[in-house]
Amino acid sequence: MKNIISIFKNKIRLTIPLKYHIFFWLSYFTFNVVRWGSYFNDYTYSLKSNLVEFPIHIIIVYFNVYYLIPKFILTKKYWKYIGSIFVILILVYFVRSGLIYFLVSKTLSPELGREVKFIDVNHFIVVALGELYAVTFVTAIKLLVDWTIEKRRNEDLAQLQMSTELKYLRTQIQPHFFFNTLNNLYALTLKKSDNAPRLVLKLSDIMQYILYEVVSSKANLLQEINHINNFIDIERMRFKDRIEFDMDITGEIDSIEVPPLLYLSFVENCFKHGLNGNDKVKVNMSFKSLNNGYLEFNVANNFNPKTSVEENHGIGIVNAQRRLQLLFSNDFILETKVQGNIYNLFLKIPVR
Repeated sequence: MKNIISIFKNKIRLTIPLKYHIFFWLSYFTFNVVRWGSYFNDYTYSLKSNLVEFPIHIIIVYFNVYYLIPKFILTKKYWKYIGSIFVILILVYFVRSGLIYFLVSKTLSPELGREVKFIDVNHFIVVALGELYAVTFVTAIKLLVDWTIEKRRNEDLAQLQMSTELKYLRTQIQPHFFFNTLNNLYALTLKKSDNAPRLVLKLSDIMQYILYEVVSSKANLLQEINHINNFIDIERMRFKDRIEFDMDITGEIDSIEVPPLLYLSFVENCFKHGLNGNDKVKVNMSFKSLNNGYLEFNVANNFNPKTSVEENHGIGIVNAQRRLQLLFSNDFILETKVQGNIYNLFLKIPVR
């Protein structure tokens, strides 16, 4: 018996605090006493009968919630559950009728408006329906609370999973960029170039932004643009006059927040796959803030049409696609197309 009580207490503590159980039953008891007392104009009888019935209600309710439902409903043994409930209702009828008769009144059920024998079909139906009402009402509340708690827990787990996956995706963004930049820095130091200190400062700014300033799922668009400009400056030090870059900004963007480091992966691809032999890399980029709460981004660069688009841009696109799905579900547009030797990318995201 002590083990059963201990199990019940543990389960109650895991879902609903005990104080709320006590508050609920006291409220329900008071409501019933007042309701039936006013109905029969006999509050003494109502109080006594409810003092007898409510302990039975409480025992049956918790037995149903913590034993019958897990044992039979959750294991799909529905007929056994129905049979158990029927047996319990018979036992409740006899126990309840006996206690009422000996402790409260010789009239077993005044609500029927006639004399009731100890074993009476109509009386059994009244008692059974009353017990089923109490069990169904309280069980529904318990299941609703459990469903709400489980829903919140699943949402928290999904949020944690999304956050973890986003962090993982962000770590994949530009490791090759750092390696290339460090190799270029090594070459500049060997030549004792005046650009070496500038490159170190630019690289330091980028690393500081990635490691320390980007700490959430959103970043200020102006900071992202500044980060892109630092990246372009480093590439200009590497390739000098082989780079033609143009950026156009339309609309108010001061307060717009976007996923951090999202656009940089697209810009990196422009330089990674736009440099063919001694050709120049040409990049045209634009940001357009729309009045309906969306931000449009376009970038176009030259590339080698003999190399497949999937090989050139696949990793960055797949990474970005996954991040966008995690952040915006289906409320975004990401399109790519090739026109001649120009690769175009269009992205539209909500920034409300």
